[in-house]
Amino acid sequence: MKLAHKLFILALGCGFISSCTDLNTFPEGGNLTSAQKTETALALPERVSADVNGMFSVIGNQYCVYGSVSSRDDDAGFPTVCLSQDLNGPDMVSDNSNYNWFSVSSQYTDRADTYANPYMRWAVFYNQMKLANDILATIPADTNDSLLIIYKAQAKAVRAFDYLSLVPYYQFKYKGNEDKPSVPINTEIVSADPANNPRATQREVYALIMSDLDAAIKDLAGYVRTSKGAIDQQVAYGLRARANLYMENWAAAAADADKAMAGYTPYSKGQVSAPAFISANDQNWMWAIILTPTNIPDAYPSWPAVLGSFSGDSYTAGVACYKSVNVLLFDKIPATDVRKGWWVDENLHSANLAGVSWGGATGDAVASLSIQDIKLPFIPYTNVKFGQYGGIGNNINAGDWCIMRVEEMILIKAEATAMAGDLNAGKTILKDFVSTYRDPSYVTSTAATASAFQDEVWLQRRIELWGEGFSMSDIMRLGKNVVRFKNGVTSNFPDDFKFNIAATDGYLLLRIPQKETNNNRGIPVSANNNGGAQPLPGDGAGLTDGVIN
Repeated sequence: MKLAHKLFILALGCGFISSCTDLNTFPEGGNLTSAQKTETALALPERVSADVNGMFSVIGNQYCVYGSVSSRDDDAGFPTVCLSQDLNGPDMVSDNSNYNWFSVSSQYTDRADTYANPYMRWAVFYNQMKLANDILATIPADTNDSLLIIYKAQAKAVRAFDYLSLVPYYQFKYKGNEDKPSVPINTEIVSADPANNPRATQREVYALIMSDLDAAIKDLAGYVRTSKGAIDQQVAYGLRARANLYMENWAAAAADADKAMAGYTPYSKGQVSAPAFISANDQNWMWAIILTPTNIPDAYPSWPAVLGSFSGDSYTAGVACYKSVNVLLFDKIPATDVRKGWWVDENLHSANLAGVSWGGATGDAVASLSIQDIKLPFIPYTNVKFGQYGGIGNNINAGDWCIMRVEEMILIKAEATAMAGDLNAGKTILKDFVSTYRDPSYVTSTAATASAFQDEVWLQRRIELWGEGFSMSDIMRLGKNVVRFKNGVTSNFPDDFKFNIAATDGYLLLRIPQKETNNNRGIPVSANNNGGAQPLPGDGAGLTDGVIN
């Protein structure tokens, strides 16, 4: 098989990516100085658009960090970062084979600071942040040009997104740990030696996030974007809702989520009764990475090849490296909930396969279908949530990646409303969503306290957002144990991945990559995250999370 010719590269190779865009290059090929770039921005602000477009698209590039010479099939930017975060969690199961590029995340060997996987999860965001800072450095702070003001706002929103994509994983929850070290701060204002840039406190990082989002929301008022690949004011509100959720600013989180979701409607039950989640044109998507065949020249470094189950040229179907749901979570989903069909059951049945055809098979027969060199049968609890670009069995691994959708905002509003003091209103928000769009038999929560209701929302988030990268950020902000198995219940985790981890275990924290600490004397080895030890099979037996056990 073609996949057998792919080599694993387990050591770090090249450094950060670099690129040239319109504002970096004269037509003759010479480089512009910073002063010349500012002059160009003032004279021709529309030329900054190339830099802005590059800033948005960079996190969806194949070989995003290491470049194509590396042939790393786990190097596909933000989607594969999301996959890594979810595989660290309790709800996504993957096989333990030589075809699994992400086994380090399932096994927690990704806490080694020399490994490529954690370096990519760091570099994807600092690379994008560098592009945002370059744009901000180019645009005069006091500009009155309306187009440049929009570009500046978008760059600040992107920088806030990057920090929000880093901070939950390098320190424990914000509340109670505000003055503990997080990640280094880089901005367009060079105020310190980049080779001596210590970890900022969480308070300092979140202050920058909020400042950037406040400015973005103000300056994006009235802006109408031409693509969901860009950020508008509602997306900026959505990012601030996430930030306030992480900080436990409950009333502010609910208010921001409400503003963010205006005009969007969730997927209907009918829409999620078949494989979906591949098109930014869908009415519930708020922000996305737009991925077309031109973005995906190589089949394997792409999210459909490692997460979806319907590609005709992939690791998942080709060698049965499927991503499945933990049976503990699956068993918590009522039979009346349409989302039960997002995974096949132990008998390889899913109602969502009813309208699916592949290789002459239809419905549940697709699950057991075997096509030489293309597809092996599904395993129990394989996900069928995500569709395939061009149709089931297509070998073009494109398909947009959702960064934000309205369902997330509804769940933020429900949780935050209850935690802010109005438990009954929070319950109503959750019931209206679930009973209307997912499970008509869902009844109003009987939770007696806001914290108990918060657990109910967490269960809904675990079901609704499965596979979209939210698993570990929720674990960290809620201070929950990672619970993958329960005594007395047969687990579908491979033995090497079958362990539980306590919420206070220092091994939950990602390590700052060696490449950064080697080049930044502000973060000596002693200042890195060093707590805990790699969990072993069977560790943590008896731990619970209050939701699935």
